[in-house]
Amino acid sequence: MAKQKDKAAHSLIAGTFAGAVEGAATYPTELVKTKMQLQGSQQYTAQGGHVYSGPIDCASTTLRTQGIRGLYRGLPPMLVGNAAKAGVRFLTYDTVKEMLRARDGTLSMPRMMLAGMCAGVIEGGTVVAPSETIKTRLIHDQCMPSSQFRSTLDCVRSVIHTGGIRGLYRGVGPVMMRQGANSCVRFAAYDSLKQLMVRHARVDAKNIPVVYSFALGMAAGVITVYSTMPFDVVKTRMQSPAVEYTGSLQCALRVTSSEGVRALWKGATPRLARLMFSGAIVFATYEEVMKVLR
Repeated sequence: MAKQKDKAAHSLIAGTFAGAVEGAATYPTELVKTKMQLQGSQQYTAQGGHVYSGPIDCASTTLRTQGIRGLYRGLPPMLVGNAAKAGVRFLTYDTVKEMLRARDGTLSMPRMMLAGMCAGVIEGGTVVAPSETIKTRLIHDQCMPSSQFRSTLDCVRSVIHTGGIRGLYRGVGPVMMRQGANSCVRFAAYDSLKQLMVRHARVDAKNIPVVYSFALGMAAGVITVYSTMPFDVVKTRMQSPAVEYTGSLQCALRVTSSEGVRALWKGATPRLARLMFSGAIVFATYEEVMKVLR
């Protein structure tokens, strides 16, 4: 029993540390992705939100008008949320994965996906929803002609004042769907590729070279982006200050009918940049920290 507890604690510690490193390293791409997804809604346009021609224009305009700090607007809630969600994610995945193993110790692809989905849903409903709400509000505010929030804490106070605690969990449904889909695909892709590498490259699964875990994490990130992008777009629209959407399905239908199906993949380029490197960083960091903790 003590051994299992130690292993669970290791997963939590390694995941939390990996999430913090990954969040800080890739945040500017997250900011650009969110800005690209916010534009297009009627309320965003009515409020005079800045319209960017593409990800590069968005990044360069933000840097030119607001400096390097502008690229990190909304980082504090994202950093705390990213560290916490990665800790919860790896702890849940490793725990559920062990429960689902066959008697001979093997784990099939469907069971990997189920474990990943459980991890994503739990992290989405507990940690990700409130941190993403604050991050989205801060980025939306940055796009407006005049700023409404003085700080992250001011944004939190405003959201709670106008919508109560429930306001922090606005869009929790699409958040859980996105995180469930993300983790389902990402963990299954990473572990499947890792098993192939262990089998053919003859490396120790518990002592995988960092360059291998980095490459596997990057590949898993690419697969995750294009298979789960619509969930991410709907999540962002639901968490914006706009009140034009009544639910996730209505939001998805509204976006496709007014902006076309391709709009569900808005922000794919910056998200690809982020998830390629975030996947690489988080898995490589996790594996390295686990080596130290074992």
